[in-house]
Amino acid sequence: MATAAIGEQPKGLGVLRAALANRKTAIMLVFGFAAGLPYTLLIGTLNAWLGEWQIDLATIGVLSWIGLAYAFKFLWSPLVDRVRLPLLERLGRRRSWLLLCQLLLSATFLAMAFSDPRLDLGWFALVAVIGAFASATQDVVIDAWRIDVADEKAPVEILSTIYQFGYRIAALVGGALALVLSERISWPTVYAVMGGFMALTIIATLMAPDTPRTAEESEQGWLRRKGAVLPKWRAAGLAIVGTGWVWAIWTVAAFMIRVVTASPNDPNPPAVGDFTRSMGPLIVAATVILPAIVAAVFNWMSFRADMTLDADDDRPDAGARAADHAYSALILPLAELVRRIGWGVIIVLGLILSYRITDNIWGSFAFPFYLQELQYTGDEVAFASKIFGVFMTMAGIALGGILFATIGRMPTLLIGAIVAAASNLLYADLASGAYYIDAFARLFALDSFGPDLRMVRLLIAISGENIAGGLAGAAFVAYLSSITSREFSAVQYALLSSLTFLIGSLGRAAIGEAIDQIGYAPVFRFTAAIGLIAVAFVILEWARTAMAGRREAPIREVAR
Repeated sequence: MATAAIGEQPKGLGVLRAALANRKTAIMLVFGFAAGLPYTLLIGTLNAWLGEWQIDLATIGVLSWIGLAYAFKFLWSPLVDRVRLPLLERLGRRRSWLLLCQLLLSATFLAMAFSDPRLDLGWFALVAVIGAFASATQDVVIDAWRIDVADEKAPVEILSTIYQFGYRIAALVGGALALVLSERISWPTVYAVMGGFMALTIIATLMAPDTPRTAEESEQGWLRRKGAVLPKWRAAGLAIVGTGWVWAIWTVAAFMIRVVTASPNDPNPPAVGDFTRSMGPLIVAATVILPAIVAAVFNWMSFRADMTLDADDDRPDAGARAADHAYSALILPLAELVRRIGWGVIIVLGLILSYRITDNIWGSFAFPFYLQELQYTGDEVAFASKIFGVFMTMAGIALGGILFATIGRMPTLLIGAIVAAASNLLYADLASGAYYIDAFARLFALDSFGPDLRMVRLLIAISGENIAGGLAGAAFVAYLSSITSREFSAVQYALLSSLTFLIGSLGRAAIGEAIDQIGYAPVFRFTAAIGLIAVAFVILEWARTAMAGRREAPIREVAR
């Protein structure tokens, strides 16, 4: 009976009851809230504040680059396991880091509350960047804590479900509640209140159990076994890939600093569009193409006896273990993928980079679009986007599940790419006066809710976009899971999923600049057209997997 209970996933209010059942699950609920609140406030709600205070959209797009901290958090995740924090270490290896992150986040929101982005945008941006790094680091620690403390009474599956429940509560508080409050109090006061909510999560951290730090953290020991590529060659490859990452991050950071500190009288102001066109491809090359080439070279080296270990190396020093971990995070996932898929990895990486671009590239401008361009109130947007929209996303996810069961993974992936691109046309129509949306509303008698179709228009657009996003998101997660190796599932999935945000994040600033210059409607049509790139890659991937299946069929027949 106990075993059955452990295997069952709680649903609905059952999640909340499970969260209150014991100490670990109750704390997991708070940790889910602690992870979701800063992400919502820094990546979404912040843009509503900046838009209301007349910060131009190009600058908002540049500030949205702080979201890259979440995409690249795997780069510094080894530090969370290795570094002992002075004074705080006595709290435990996880709680010490959690307390530091939560103190920084609480201070971030309070500092933002006492800042004015119109007067000192550079300082405001610096505070937001610190908050984004603290939030991304907190995510790493919470993920590790969840795995560490899981046991028979609180298995990791239930802890993960409760985490998502807390995360969604935070999305409502940091999104809907913040927008409702902004209609009644100032934005700085709203962020001060949110800083208070963040500070309350420290109580859960102080009450949380922790696991002891082992004398020697587990590592990818097989990298030191006979037949592995020699450490000196791995170090050289790691230096090349690391240099590419450092250059890319520095290039983005330097341009971001230049934008937010630019003088109004600057005769040569930074041009976001020019930066994206000239440096964007190089950044993608440095962080995706270069590591893939290095990974392919290592696969070739693994077949050369003179480039591999001829005996086990069982006593690496601390520096060597750190290098192994970095290699496992940056190169190993791609090396395994290249070895397994071959040249098909070009199609796979193209699909990963482009599939969610239509959502990622303009998502930062949703609140300015609703609030400033269309003149909806914060209360209306809070209901439509953060409450009604959540149910539409769930409907999209459910639809994705139905399609998986009936037509299969690749057809569902293709439908997801098509509807994600097409949903941008809904917003183009909304920005142009909603001629087609109004016709749809009258055709299905949705105007019976009132003669004013303003709210109906917003709900229809958000319904289409969120259903499409939920379907595409479910399809994409399933696809990533299907191509991820079981042997390297954690690091490979972390790296590949992070690449999903790369192009969309880089393109936001240019999209913001374009909106300032030509308006929302043409930009939404452009982003819909960009979505066709993902459609093309899905078709190519479908063909590749079909051909691979045909090649493997005779092998399976022989094996029988």
